[in-house]
Parts: sequence; structure tokens; C-alpha cells
Amino acid sequence: MATEPRQPITDQETLIERHRELQALDAAFRELRRTTGGVPRARNKGLLAFSGAAGLGKTALVTEARARAVAHKFTVLSGRGSETEQGSAFRVVRQLMQPSLARMTEAELRVFLGSWYDTVAAVLGLEATGPAPAPDPTGVREGLDWVMTRLTMKKAPVVLVLDDLHWTDPESLSWLTSFAPRAEDLPLLIVVTYRPDELPPEAGEFRTLVADHGNRPHNLALLTPEGVAQIVRHEIGEAAGDRFCKECWSATGGSPFETVELAIGLGERALGGTDHDLPTMRELAAAIKGPGLIERLERLGTATVRFAQTAAVLGSPFAPELAAAIAVLGDEAAAEATEKLRAARILKDGHGHEGELEFVHPLIATTIYRSIRTGFRTGLHNTAAQAVLAAGYGPAKAARHLLEVPCEDRPETVTCLREAAREYLRAGATDAARRLLTRALQEPPPPEDRAAVLHELACATFLIEPTATVRHLRQALAQPHVDPDLRASIVYRLTTAMAHTDQLAEAVNVAAEEARKATNPRVKLRMQTDQFVWSMVRPDDHDSPTRSRTLARLAEQLPGRSLEERYILGLRAWDAAMRGEPRETSLAYADKALHGGMSWTDENRGFEVPLSVALVYMYGDQPRRAEELFSKGIAECVAKGWHGSHLAFGQTIAGYVHYRRGSLAEAEDAVREGLRIADKVDGVVAAQWFGVSILIKTLLARGRIAEARDFADGHHFGAAPVNAVIYPDPRTVYAELLLAEGKHAEAAQLLSEVGEWLDGRGWRNPAWCPWQLRLATALAPTAPGEAVGHAEEAVRRAREFGAASAVGQALHTLAEVTGGPSAVDLYAQAVEQLEQSPAAYELARAQVGHGAALSLSGRLQEAAERLYQGLEGAVHCGAGALAARAREELSAAGLRPLPLRYAQVDTLTAAELRTAELTVQGHAVGVVAKELHLTEQGVRQLLSSVYRKLGTDAAGLAGFLEARHRTGA
Repeated sequence: MATEPRQPITDQETLIERHRELQALDAAFRELRRTTGGVPRARNKGLLAFSGAAGLGKTALVTEARARAVAHKFTVLSGRGSETEQGSAFRVVRQLMQPSLARMTEAELRVFLGSWYDTVAAVLGLEATGPAPAPDPTGVREGLDWVMTRLTMKKAPVVLVLDDLHWTDPESLSWLTSFAPRAEDLPLLIVVTYRPDELPPEAGEFRTLVADHGNRPHNLALLTPEGVAQIVRHEIGEAAGDRFCKECWSATGGSPFETVELAIGLGERALGGTDHDLPTMRELAAAIKGPGLIERLERLGTATVRFAQTAAVLGSPFAPELAAAIAVLGDEAAAEATEKLRAARILKDGHGHEGELEFVHPLIATTIYRSIRTGFRTGLHNTAAQAVLAAGYGPAKAARHLLEVPCEDRPETVTCLREAAREYLRAGATDAARRLLTRALQEPPPPEDRAAVLHELACATFLIEPTATVRHLRQALAQPHVDPDLRASIVYRLTTAMAHTDQLAEAVNVAAEEARKATNPRVKLRMQTDQFVWSMVRPDDHDSPTRSRTLARLAEQLPGRSLEERYILGLRAWDAAMRGEPRETSLAYADKALHGGMSWTDENRGFEVPLSVALVYMYGDQPRRAEELFSKGIAECVAKGWHGSHLAFGQTIAGYVHYRRGSLAEAEDAVREGLRIADKVDGVVAAQWFGVSILIKTLLARGRIAEARDFADGHHFGAAPVNAVIYPDPRTVYAELLLAEGKHAEAAQLLSEVGEWLDGRGWRNPAWCPWQLRLATALAPTAPGEAVGHAEEAVRRAREFGAASAVGQALHTLAEVTGGPSAVDLYAQAVEQLEQSPAAYELARAQVGHGAALSLSGRLQEAAERLYQGLEGAVHCGAGALAARAREELSAAGLRPLPLRYAQVDTLTAAELRTAELTVQGHAVGVVAKELHLTEQGVRQLLSSVYRKLGTDAAGLAGFLEARHRTGA
């Protein structure tokens, strides 16, 4: 029998029969080293996963991975899931990132995180600048991607090690799953361990991720009898008998954890491994876990048991001072308990903050926690919540314990849970906030606070459970004596949630009823705003003309001093544009609405009205102003950490503004970016419908018909009805696709339905929806007289609105369907109108059409000039098919295309600037021509270039020149 003292079993020696796993680690480290040296990494080499049941040595493998990474001089970032802290949002993310960030000064942190600082501040436990924003989950995820990417590049190569992933909080797990594929492109290796049977339901995407990584995960196996014998003999000597070792294997089941603990116990008892030692061995094996572990713990004394139980309630790692305070132990008693638990291999020093302790193995913590009597465990959680708050750990740490305490009608509990929920909302952890606020309602809150708690709960559930949001907000509205401003916020969120759950009619009814009941004039206006907004979005609003008249009368009375008034004015501007009232009316209301500011990120008002106001300028031939407003709105969203549906809307519809200016390549890029963002947001968002409609329209303008068809089919575009008003109108855009494919009859049928719908609502502006123009085109081959009638009516409506781009497009269509010699003059009128607008693509179309008509009439010199102009415009716009048509027309006329004469720049030439200045001063074209020694046609061409470059018409020139003068440009 070996009696000499033996060295403790090392981590390397516990990794018996783990050669395959260690080889995988070494191979991954070699790959990581090559990646750092600039060698591209093979696909699926950024993630290494090890799975297995409890006790199979996953933690030992992680410890070895950490040690080998350090030996390679890699930076190691470590985290570990905790069974008792799965509800603590972003706990594991903080474990991974905080140690590196903690070494930076405040100034270094702000430089390192840049514009993402405020978005991720709450997640990482940093101090936010000013009022903390409430970022959306997409913004938080992208912010964390940024932080981890920066850390990786700063400290490369990096090994991210995460043990017990099955106990990781949902927020951290979601982020890690989305980020892990990026590791392939970074000098980063992610190593995770988990119990496959204990992965939470929300880990479905993680399972898919691991399955996509070839032969991963590496499934750990139980030790063979030979492996157990090797560990036992290393501890008690080679003389240990074969039968004794085989019985050790039977007692432990081949569990590496139990085998190691048993071997250590055998060594401490100085057993030799004979048959005589078998009863003692079985006794030791029984004490490793389950009831045997608890019996062993109880033999250490009451104070030690209480300390261990408190530690299990707190979770690993924990501060011994905090555990002592909760267990009501003095310094000496706590120190003694700690030493006993260390000696019994129940506790050990932690890897985190100095002085922290943790359990030797999660199985030990779980066994002790579950052994605590229910009533006593509840009391410990209650005491822990109070102690955590008193120690300054914050409401979120305390709230985790309060979730384990029965409801006791304590206002202080509700206060703590609400404060913790606010912390989680500032971190974008909506589901964690939902859990806490649900518990706060059960406490319950004081009657006077119930409506506010329901409102907060609805804010937390909006993105994840919109149906539940409606239920919570209805309950909130039913509470007595609700503060008027809170009631207004409740109504806004309720109607918004209804709109997102296909209850638009009910949303309108709720807003109307609340507006009727409101006694406060300011609140009443807010309710009316919600009513008008959802009425306009609702596709089956049969009382649209009446609602428009009511809105017009109301807007006439409002000076626009308050934000509530300005929202009504903004809606009036949008409604006037939709109805085709003179554009001066809609632009005047838009200017009035914006005087004093209008935010895109007001959480209690939404962005629908500011966005609509911006589009009024686009339809009114001032797209440059619209672009400025969209840029400002998008910047607001980014600054607030809103990288989801709001940003998707901003990007996609900004693409539509680019389209209207004729910047087709920029339009396509912006819309595709908006769709990329929308695709990351859970659920189908309206931004996708806007984006699909705009992108198809853009692809058609660029001549890519087959691509437009594939894209439409891939998104079931044109097949499924949309229960909202979308612009550009999806059915009209689908009809344009049908026309491009030569399917005139199908297009005509669809457009007739659109026209009946829009005329019924009183929306008659062809600038907003050119259904009459497309219907005229569809009918031209079979019913030319009817086609001309529709085109002439569209011209009349366009003239009533007064935007040159709308008039020019309508005249262009009228020329196309009229044909013959009389079309030449109509084309000329179309070009003349479009030259006074910023619509570069539509001008190029009209110029090519005019040139072709002139060529047919034998006026080749004039035709050549027009075709050259149209070709140049088409190339600059990125309209390949239109450019090809211009070249074909030139070739058919016996003319050769010339090199482009003008560079594609937005900067005004000296002649263009002087022409603009004289025009703004009120001089007629003849006077300007004389001043500049040009022909009147030359002046008109200069002005046309000015309008296209600046993105405005004559009405917007003065504002541009004034701004240019202020900035000294």
C-alpha cells in the first residue's frame, strides 16, 4: 500500500480518454494562429463545441483550453452560465467583456466604443451619457458585435471560452448565436460546453448553428473501466487491485467528476485499493453527490451548512462577505466555514474578482440548492434581495431573488422590480423586463400605480408579444383616475399594437373614443392625431373624404405652437398631398409642422407623422429637403440605438426619395440596406413591404425585368393582399411589372381596381399613385380612346396638384398613348415641365421619347439633340435599358452616339449658380439670358441642371441659396 503523500490530481491528469477532444483544441489553436498571420481560415473553423451530461469533464476541458490558449499567448475571454442566474439578462456577456473594458479609463472607453457607447452602456454596466436611451434588441446586438469585434482586433488572437452554455441567460445566448458565424472572419475562436438535454427551448438557433459546423459538437463519453483505473491508481498507487478499480468504475458510472472526487477521497483516507477497502470506497462514492453530499456537508457543522446554502442561493461566483451577512455569521465563523468547505472540496477560489468564491463543480451547487427546505430557501432569497440592495449591487441583482419570493403586497418589492425592469429595457432586454413586470403585477402594486405598471409591461412586450400588449393596455385604460399624459401614452401604444396585429379598424375606434372623452385640449389633440394616423393607414377607410374635411377644419384653427398641434398640421400636409390639393397647400402645412421640431424617436408618438411630412416635400418636387429630413431621422434612430424596424423604414423610404430624384443606383443600395435590416427583425415588418415595392420599381427603371420578377416571386409580391396603405402602392407597382412583361390585360384589370379604391377615398394625386398613367398604357393597344381619356384626366389632376414632375410624367404618358404627329408637341410639353423639376430619370425618359417622335417626323437634327440629352441623363441615372433605347433610336436615325458631354457631379458650375441667383431674384428667363449672354433655351437647360443637382424646383431655390450663403459654401 502506498503511504507517501501524493500530488493532487492535475487538470491534465483528469483528462483521461480525451485525446480526440484535445487534438481538436490543438488543431483549432493552430488554425487560429495561421489566421492571425493573415492566412484565410477554413469554413466553419470559428466555433468549437463540446457537449455531454453533467460530470463528464466539460469544465476540466474548458480549464485545459484556457491554459493552452494562455501558453500560446492568446487573449482569453471567459464566461460561465449559472443555473440560479439564467434570468439575469446579459450576465454572461458582461463576464466576457467587462474585464477587458475595466482596464480602460473613462476617456479610453469612450474612444474605444465611439458612437456605440450609449447603446451598450446599460448592457455592459457602464454609465450612460445623459438620459439613457432605450435601444431596440437589434441595436444592442449590433452594438455588442461592434464591441467584441473591436476587442478581438485589439487583443488578437482571442479565445472566447464559455462553460455551461445551457445555463446562459437568453439574451447572452441570442447574441452569441448571432455573432458566432462572424468568428470565421476574425482572429477569434469560440469554445463552448453544454449539456444537450438541458438547452432551453430558445436555443433552437444555437442547435442549428452547431449542426452547421460539420462534425461538431464533440460529444463527451463516459470513462471506460481502464480510464477509471488509471485515475484511481494515480492517486493511491499502482498496487490498487483490478477488482477494486472495477468497483470504482461501477460506483461512479464512469463519470470523470465522480471518479476524480472519489480518487481524492481514497487518497485522503490512505486506502490501498484492496477488497478490504471496498465498503469505505462505496461510502465515499455515495458522499460525492446527492444525499451523500448533503450528509457530508451536515457533518461540517450548522454554521458551515448555512454558509454553503447561502452561497448556493447567491450563485457562483459570490462575495464571501455578502454570504456571511445573509447567513448572519461573524467574520471568524465565516472564515472557518470557508476553510471547511475548501477542505471538503465544496468551495474553491473564484477566477473573477479578488476574494470571490465558487463551487468546485456545478453539480455540488445544484445539489445543495435543491436540498434547502422550500420555506427556508424562500427566506434566504428574500434576505439576499435586501442584502444585495444594501451592498449597492443594484435593483437587477436584487430582482433575481425577488422572483423566488411569494407575493406579499409589498410596495418596496414592486418598486425594486420596476427599477430593475427599466434597467433591462435600457439594455434592450425586453423579455427580462417582461418577467419582472409580470411579477410586479402579481405582488400587486398599489392601486394608483397599477395603470403605470401595466403600461410599462406593455412597453416590454410590444416587440415579443403584441397580442399580450393589447391586453395589458386595455386593462390599463380600464383603471380609474389615470393621469392624462399617461393615458395618452397608453392610447398611442394600444393603437399601435392593434395596427401591428391587423386590428386597424379597432385602433381607429379606440382613438376616436378616447378623443371624444378627453377633457384636456392638449390630450384631445393627441388622441385625434392617433385617430387620423391609423385612418390613413387603414386600407378600408370608407369615410376618408369626411375625415379629410374634419382634419382640414381642425388644422385651419391651429397656429402650431405645441407639438400636438404640429402633428395635426403634419397630417394635414400629408392628406392634402394624397388628395391632390395644390402643392402650395401641402408644403405650407409641412413647413408649419416642422417649425419647432419633430422627432422621429419620440417613444410616445411614433415616426409615422415626421416620415409623412418628409415625403410631402418629395412629392412636391423638393426631394433634397426630404433627403435632409430622412438623414436627420436616421441619425436619430442610430443615436438612440434603434437599429430595427425604425431604421429599416428610414433606409427603404430614403431609397424611394433617391428613386424620385433619378439616382437609381443609390436608390437600390439604400433599399437593399433597409431590407437587410428588416430581415433581422423578428416577425414580418411593414418596412419589408415598402422595401419590396420600392426595389421592384427601381429594378424596372434600371431595365432589369427578370430580376424584378424573381424578386417579386421570392417575396410573394402581388399575390397576397397587404392590410395597410403602402407606398408606392404595391398593386400599382405589380401592374408596372406586368406591363414590362407585356401582360397588358392583367395589368389593366388590377389598375382598374386600384383606381376604384383610391377615387373612393378621394386620393386623386398622380404624383402619389400614377395608376391612371399605367392604366392608359395598359389599355393603349386595345382601347386607345379610353387610354387617352385616362391620360388626359391624369394630366388634369397633375396640374391641379401643380408639381412639374407630376405634370411632365402625365404629359409623357398622354404623348405615348396619343401617338402620331400630335404626340410630338405633347412630348415637348412633357420635357418642358420635367426640365423645371428635379426628376432626372423621368426627364431622360421624356427626352428619349421626344427624340424618337421627332425622328419619326423626319426632324433629325432636333431628334439628335433630344436623344443625346436623354442618353446622357439615362447613363447618369443608372437606367441601362433607357440608355440602350436611346442608342438604338440614334442608330435607327443614322446617327452615332457621342461621348458624354457632362460630368456626373452635384456641384453647381459658376454659370448654373449665377442663373439660379438671378432666377431667385425674380428675373424672367429673357432677362437672365441677356445678362449671361445666352439663349433662353440655354438658360432653361442651365436651370434644369440646377434643379436636378439640388433636388428641388424653382420654389425651393431660394431656401438652398440662403442656406449656402449662411454656411459660406
